[in-house]
Amino acid sequence: MKYPVIDIHAHVLTEDMIAQFQSNAPELGVSLTTVDEDGGVLKIAGITQKPFPRSAWDLDRRLRDLDKWGVDLQVVCNVPHTFLYEADASLAGEMAVLQNDAISDFVGANPTRFAGLATVPMQAPSAAASELRRAMTEKGLRGLHLGSNIAGKNLDEPALDEVWTVANELQAFVLVHPHKIAASGRLDAYYLKNLIGNPFETTIAGASLVFGGVIERFPDIRFCLVHAGGFVPYQLGRFRHGWDVRSEPRQRLRGTPEDSLSRLYYDTITHNDRALEYLVAVAGAEQVLYGSDYPFDMADDEGPARVERVLGDDQERQKILSLNAKRVLGPLPA
Repeated sequence: MKYPVIDIHAHVLTEDMIAQFQSNAPELGVSLTTVDEDGGVLKIAGITQKPFPRSAWDLDRRLRDLDKWGVDLQVVCNVPHTFLYEADASLAGEMAVLQNDAISDFVGANPTRFAGLATVPMQAPSAAASELRRAMTEKGLRGLHLGSNIAGKNLDEPALDEVWTVANELQAFVLVHPHKIAASGRLDAYYLKNLIGNPFETTIAGASLVFGGVIERFPDIRFCLVHAGGFVPYQLGRFRHGWDVRSEPRQRLRGTPEDSLSRLYYDTITHNDRALEYLVAVAGAEQVLYGSDYPFDMADDEGPARVERVLGDDQERQKILSLNAKRVLGPLPA
């Protein structure tokens, strides 16, 4: 019997969500203009996304794509532009509630095809912890969509322990996504902000979670690094060598880097067969989950076909395309 294919990395920003931003937070300057059959131009809080694909809000097109690729259930989260970690904390908290309610409603209207992740105002840890609890226990969301830094601060900031405590208690799935990348001024040309900046930013986040002892102290959080972990899986030897020869990596981490690294999850977005083979070989099939980054231009638009093509072992394919997601997200309708 065919197992259900689950995509754990996808984004949504419906027309209703845009309208609510415009109505409730006009100071953010949210607009969607120059709309045609393929998409439009999204502006929010000084960020311009061009193009912004129609699939972000067009449910019929999304469902057609999922059916075409053979994806049975998709886990959706907010677009990274709406983390709002740099905004006023009370405004960011209000917009998080708005988005979480909207994602919960989106999932509720299509419960056999979608599950959802929350966003929270991480610059206000107490409010973030409270909203994460509400979103997961009252609104049915399965975990947290997390930016890679909080207004320029790394994810090992001690103040964030309040959020990690709740996430650990709820055994949350936490999808770590690049946001406000480092060294952005040097990456303006050639789309390097995405080609290099995004995986570099994810690498900083992953290393901070490891060497800051967050994974070690909160072992029931399921942290997943998007875009195949950035550069993390390919620098494991460097992390260990630094641990062996320098004192700085030992300041907050009691165990070895491998202890924490072995608990990280990764999505499959490599855009390369050999890179996916390497990721699975190094991380283990139990730690890799199928993700697409739908609907953006850097999404893996092959769907699950790359996983099916690259991995000859059917048990590994089943883990990556289905079973791992069920394990980390809890019971799913697919």
